[in-house]
Amino acid sequence: MKNTIKYQILILIYLVCGMELQAQNYTFRNVVMSDGLSGLLVNAIYKDSEGFVWLGTDNCLDRFDGVKVRHFEFRGIESGRMKRVNCITETAKKQLWVGNGIGLWRLNRANSQLERIVPEKIDFAVNTLLSDGDILYIGTEKGLFIHKDGQLLQVLTDRNMLAACNRIMDICLNEDKTALWLATVQGLYSYSLKDGKIDSWHFQENVPEADYFRCLTRIGETLYLGTMSQGVVRFDMKKKTFSHTVSLGCDVISDISSDGKETVYIATDGNGVHFLSHKDQQVTRRFYHDVSDKEGIRSNSVYSLLVDDRGAVWVGHFQAGLDYSLYQNGLFRTYAYPPSFNSANLSIRSFISRGQEKVIGSRDGLFYINEATGIVKSFVKPVLTSDLILTISFYQGEYYIGTYGGGMMVLNPETLSLKYFAQGDTELFQKGHIFCVKPDTKGNLWIGTSQGLFSYNGLTKQIKHFTSANSQLPEGNVYEVSFDSTGKGWIATETGMCIYDPASQSLRSNVFPEGFVNKDKVRTIYEDFEHNLYFIREKGSLFTSTLTMDRFRNQSVFSTLPDNSLMAIVEDNQGWLWVGCNDGLLRIRKEGEEYDAFTFNDGVPGPTFTNGAAYKDDKGILWFGNTKGLIYVDPKRVDEVRGKARPIVFTDILANGVSFTGSSLKYNQNNLTFCFTDFAYGLPSALLYEYQLEGIDKDWKLLAAQNEVSYYGLPSGTYTFRVRLPGNEHSEATCQVTVCPMIPWWGWALSILLIIGIVAFIRYYVWKRMRRLLPSPVQVVSTPVEDISRKEQVTEQPGVISEQSSTATEEKYKTNRLTEEECKELHKKLVVYVEKEKPYINPDLKMGDLASALDTSSHSLSYLLNQYLNQSYYDFINEYRVTQFKKMVEDSHYSRYTLTALAELCGFSSRASFFRSFKKSTGVTPNEYIRSIGGTAKEE
Repeated sequence: MKNTIKYQILILIYLVCGMELQAQNYTFRNVVMSDGLSGLLVNAIYKDSEGFVWLGTDNCLDRFDGVKVRHFEFRGIESGRMKRVNCITETAKKQLWVGNGIGLWRLNRANSQLERIVPEKIDFAVNTLLSDGDILYIGTEKGLFIHKDGQLLQVLTDRNMLAACNRIMDICLNEDKTALWLATVQGLYSYSLKDGKIDSWHFQENVPEADYFRCLTRIGETLYLGTMSQGVVRFDMKKKTFSHTVSLGCDVISDISSDGKETVYIATDGNGVHFLSHKDQQVTRRFYHDVSDKEGIRSNSVYSLLVDDRGAVWVGHFQAGLDYSLYQNGLFRTYAYPPSFNSANLSIRSFISRGQEKVIGSRDGLFYINEATGIVKSFVKPVLTSDLILTISFYQGEYYIGTYGGGMMVLNPETLSLKYFAQGDTELFQKGHIFCVKPDTKGNLWIGTSQGLFSYNGLTKQIKHFTSANSQLPEGNVYEVSFDSTGKGWIATETGMCIYDPASQSLRSNVFPEGFVNKDKVRTIYEDFEHNLYFIREKGSLFTSTLTMDRFRNQSVFSTLPDNSLMAIVEDNQGWLWVGCNDGLLRIRKEGEEYDAFTFNDGVPGPTFTNGAAYKDDKGILWFGNTKGLIYVDPKRVDEVRGKARPIVFTDILANGVSFTGSSLKYNQNNLTFCFTDFAYGLPSALLYEYQLEGIDKDWKLLAAQNEVSYYGLPSGTYTFRVRLPGNEHSEATCQVTVCPMIPWWGWALSILLIIGIVAFIRYYVWKRMRRLLPSPVQVVSTPVEDISRKEQVTEQPGVISEQSSTATEEKYKTNRLTEEECKELHKKLVVYVEKEKPYINPDLKMGDLASALDTSSHSLSYLLNQYLNQSYYDFINEYRVTQFKKMVEDSHYSRYTLTALAELCGFSSRASFFRSFKKSTGVTPNEYIRSIGGTAKEE
């Protein structure tokens, strides 16, 4: 009884926490200097019309594309304080403007350089910028400037330029854009754009800094002003009165903005970020630093804040870099029934959805949810005898739950009671393994177990047991039972398959044609609308067959997808096949000619899907069991969401490691790197693209967790690089580059003409000389023969020269790559260094660091790994990390460490990347490996 109460308390705590997480629904990622940020103080954030996010740091302007940070330096400034970026904005024609401690700057996109603007007029700090089309309003330490039609107008609120009221901190326009509102360090001012009239208002408080307005924003006829000591102050533009807003726990307001309609976004220097409702004047959401929350913001000292057009939150800190909330487009949803249940972060192994009634099996227990009555009940140990629920089936008004090591239990939805299945082998159905439970059309329930196959009739209470001894059932565990549209049963065991013939009521294993999958280990069997059968094997590609087995074959789901990664399959009402894998989710149609891939950015919480856990409900909604929750998707929304995807943009193109902006390259600039982004701003590890370099790649190639592709030693020619989201033609971007030959065509033409001229001159010279020297006609007749012979010999020489030149050119090309011997030597140095120094235990190890240690270039090391070893950099390093982990788990000294701690000691940056790399390297999970050597994994 005490144990039951304890488990119920744990579940209650989990549900409460789940409610809180569901309400917040934000996961933040931190970007710091090791990720490429130029400094840890982020003072300004701006998102341009193309989708790039610009960050103003203490010494530089940074551009962030979701993965990489590019720096734009302020040249000619020595003082670091003067470089601090205060504001960023964009005017018409994509002109980017920046204000810092010394003046106004504009980005020259042609050469990617920041250029100082009107330094003779603005040689002091620019605090704020506001754009309105092609008009730029500039708030400075010495008044307001208006840049329009190439002219610059200065406006002073006081004739004394040094007066405090001329120190403008922020600007906004009124509703009809006829007046500017100016937040200064000495009050609030308005400037009429019609007649130039200036008015002022002061917040009367008995504190010196009461009028120090640092920032402002507007919703309707209300201004919200951030102060240095009084929190947020409201100003009624009609009544011309000030009032306080609610307390935010910190009165130092560093940034303020709004959506223009309902919500005010407030950053504080000490108490995080707050969302304030304009209507209710209440804080609706708060983000603050909590050491126990690894997915929250990293500091409460916030200097800049942006809520972008997609609702993502960008937070710039003092000495903590940048935090941004990971964007998800909402295509997939994680099932929750608030406030009582949330499947987020639950590993869902099996489930059944019957309209408003759902039963969900997870590693944390069994959950019953009835949305019609509002009843939610959970079952955990010891009531539930196993925490690994393999299958759930509805049969004759009750739910039959098969477990691993806990037999089969029956849940009555009326009484919500859970009891053991009381028929047949008591030992098996209370302590054995039940892998699948499926009803047929005849009223029987089929049960696949570790001790054979059972057929149970609930009306007659009769149970029939099939084994390899009394039938043609193949030996081993019975993993799958599936009845097709003809009533025929397909039985899959650990060692093969058989078919149940309803006419003879017998199992037959001798009916399969040669080349069928009847001898493989099949885990899932599925029939589509066209009555094709699909078989998912533990090892091997997807196998498809007709019901009569007269046509069958292996079907490739995705060209780069590992054969052993398929987990579940289901068809939607539009004819797409959805395939859940252990590293993602795909949908295919027309034999794979049309396809799509789904990641974290689509709302998929984790990459790993569970075996056989896919289902389509009566409304056409698809449900999938995932290691991080029960997720669902409306297939009809896919095209709508995909149509809103931003086209991919090239962020940089490198030739021999150096950026270039043209389209033509020299013959020796033939090592190319294409960098690009789709502005997903989700998890970098969830990035998924496909690319093709026409002339080099025959088919599209898949690229995961990266946003750049490199090619080395390209011969001369014109190349078109294409990149897109998998299967999404609307997102495709192309770039054409020409690698010029060492000698251009006109060079070859001139060379040929020169050779012809030389030959002609030699022929003429020899002919003239011989004619002058030979006295007799006989000699003259013979001379041309000799002359022709000599000329032919001379004529042959250019061919030799040309051939030698071509050979020299080929040799020249070869010098741009590593030779076989150079690769062997560099490989030897690499292995010796890695095994001796163990640099891989550093989770932040970059290829550049490794190349520097080996005294070579990053391009040479990349060429060695990709072209010579046919291995990516990360796979090479992670192999050593996995080997290090194996050594540690065999050493008793490390037995007290958890898996996460051991992974970090080996150099893995996260538990997810460790599990993925270990499974990829060994074919088993870390837990399975530890058990295989007789150990016990210590969890968190």
